[in-house]
Amino acid sequence: MIIGISCWPTFGGSGVVAAELGMNLAERGHEVHFVTYAVPERLNLYQPGVHYHEVTVPDYPLFEYPPYSQALASKMAEVAQNYGLDILHAHYAIPHAASALLAREIAGGKLKVVTTLHGTDITLVGRDPSFMPVVRHSILRSNGVTAVSKYLRREICRAFTCDRTVEVIYNFIDPRDFKRLHTETVRQRFAPNGEKLLVHISNFRPVKRVPDIVEVFLRARREMPVRLILIGSGPELPKAERTLREAGAESDLIVLGTIHNVLTVIAACDAMLLPSDAESFGLSALEAMGCGVPVVGYQAGGLPEVIDDKVTGFLSLVGDIDALTQSTLQLLNDGKLRAQMGAAAKEIAFARFNITDMVDKYEDLYRSVMME
Repeated sequence: MIIGISCWPTFGGSGVVAAELGMNLAERGHEVHFVTYAVPERLNLYQPGVHYHEVTVPDYPLFEYPPYSQALASKMAEVAQNYGLDILHAHYAIPHAASALLAREIAGGKLKVVTTLHGTDITLVGRDPSFMPVVRHSILRSNGVTAVSKYLRREICRAFTCDRTVEVIYNFIDPRDFKRLHTETVRQRFAPNGEKLLVHISNFRPVKRVPDIVEVFLRARREMPVRLILIGSGPELPKAERTLREAGAESDLIVLGTIHNVLTVIAACDAMLLPSDAESFGLSALEAMGCGVPVVGYQAGGLPEVIDDKVTGFLSLVGDIDALTQSTLQLLNDGKLRAQMGAAAKEIAFARFNITDMVDKYEDLYRSVMME
């Protein structure tokens, strides 16, 4: 098949999943064309079968806001016509699915559109009155629709319509990415005196409850030598840095920003903190599990579908910082438990969320919509 993929080309979960999916499809012999404004961070453009088409937006004084959606639709239609796309797979409802539907009309209507909904396009953006009709139209008019968790599928039905099938295809990891992760250098650099290492990865939005992470770290720091690694960027990060500086804990804070070798850093840590208000799936939690690192978080959104409580990590009620702290300290103090949970996490991650199984499901969906 000749498959087009459009996504946000960032470090977020949807961009990571789209890039990994495209590369795996290319390995299977499909021709894959990425259409977006920048190369997705994890995409290997040197891989045979992978192609990239940049979306450029004209900057006319007439436009108060650059019309990216229209430029995206035009580029999608151009690629569909020039390369004979069979499938256009849009990751995220706005603007990708909406633009894909317009591109289908421009290209003559034979192009099949598959939409994968990742989370905030339903739980946040999609519920805004300004966007809800467009999101609903994108869901109803796509040839196939997937959600990354059962939780998200329920949210789709609650917010929009259940008059169509929404297939759950989980996010995934490739076991090959977790081989030969050399963690010794990271431990030597960030825990030179044998300190325990906690890690958090996110876009540092309020939904991530970064103050809870700071509080757990400060409490743990009173009990033992421990350091906190923060990966990513966002509005809550400067607040966290200021709080820790005022608490005199800045020397044990490691802010790495947006990095490429994230798996190596995760694998060097003792536990991941992910106490979000809501997670449509929790790809960073899955990557931690693949690294053999237990996750401590809240029973929110799709996380209980990823983390088995008391088996691969600990889950507590949202806002229960005491329980979050207790679970964290239990892991940090008990090396045997940490190793046991880490081994279970890796085994379950590779078995339940293996890229091979999930790409099989996407291929089956593609073939199904092609037969319509």
